[in-house]
Amino acid sequence: MSKVITVAQQKGGAGKTTVAAHIAVALSQKGNRVAVIDIDPQGSLTHWHKIREERFGEGYTGLTFASVSGWRVGGEVTRLRRSCDYVIIDSPPHTETEARTAIRSADIIVIPVQPSPTDLWATKATLELAKNEKIPVRVVMNRVAANSRLAQTIAAELPEMSQTTLGNRVLFAAALMEGRCATELDPSSVAAQEIKALVKEITALIDDPVEEEEVEDEVSASKKSAKKSTKEMVGA
Repeated sequence: MSKVITVAQQKGGAGKTTVAAHIAVALSQKGNRVAVIDIDPQGSLTHWHKIREERFGEGYTGLTFASVSGWRVGGEVTRLRRSCDYVIIDSPPHTETEARTAIRSADIIVIPVQPSPTDLWATKATLELAKNEKIPVRVVMNRVAANSRLAQTIAAELPEMSQTTLGNRVLFAAALMEGRCATELDPSSVAAQEIKALVKEITALIDDPVEEEEVEDEVSASKKSAKKSTKEMVGA
């Protein structure tokens, strides 16, 4: 049965599109049929996918893509569920109609959070909505600088934290500029390892159960590699 992963965050600029694109590509690389839906009026995911089509050719991006809004969101999610293994939704930075529909349609909600007080405060509205809908959540610390004490403080204030942290890495943005993702541009990089660990953690929660130790081992390996690769960090 297909699964819907909604990437949501009330605050703009938290990295929703980056996370959504990277999750989608990583799942596609595993041989899954993956659809991505852009319901954010800003259209960043749509722009990224157009660059991807120019690079690989229309119909050869490895993803089924849709950009919808309003009342059509629910119907599009239902349609793509029938033909895909995973549907990834990049939702708008607020909790209005489209975002609520995306959240209610989800099997899991991924909430990117930058290490800042404003991200922390904005996240609580999305968490409350997810709680009311009784949908599993994973909060992912994103764009985290090495040894960030603020990130640790913010994480301590939030429930349902992901075991995986995404570093503040140039490769994430550089890959998107080319219509690709870190797992394609540099599969052995720390950025790619972080994405793989995040995807493994998410799928372990919504697919057939896997041994928890396997997830923890992958996350641990990602963190160890991160310590050895500070060059990718912004400002390194």
